Amino acid sequence: MQNTEKDISLTFLYFLISTLITGWFIGQKYVLYENMQQMLLSGSIAGAKWGIQILAALLFLGKKKFEFIRRISFVCFIGSALLLSYYLMAYLPISNANQFLFALVLCVVVMLFLYFKAVIKTRISLKWYFGWVLCLCIAITLQLNVVFHII
Repeated sequence: MQNTEKDISLTFLYFLISTLITGWFIGQKYVLYENMQQMLLSGSIAGAKWGIQILAALLFLGKKKFEFIRRISFVCFIGSALLLSYYLMAYLPISNANQFLFALVLCVVVMLFLYFKAVIKTRISLKWYFGWVLCLCIAITLQLNVVFHII
């Protein structure tokens, strides 16, 4: 298999596994959601920030677009995999809500670092990193406001 085909396959696999993990995680956290619509909205918001980055890369990154998309697919995968740390935290003497919060914070902090690394390794402008951080902030705000009605 050529490198390009391998990269595309790996990229697809990372995003697919990430989507499955995130979907499963949201489905397992039914206690946090009032209904299926809330669950779907939460998953859509989570996926939209990645979709925006992929679309922007396809439109604006020229020759570096596929390298960048491959790198961020790994970031997405790691972020989703880290959601599973929630289940390891069950062994700690902290509340269920704090386990969930800590898993999310761990996920976000690691993704912030890995996304930055992806931007640097692809040798593109730091504007891409700050654009993703903006998307992440918007997504978190939407989750807190629209999905959970906290703010």
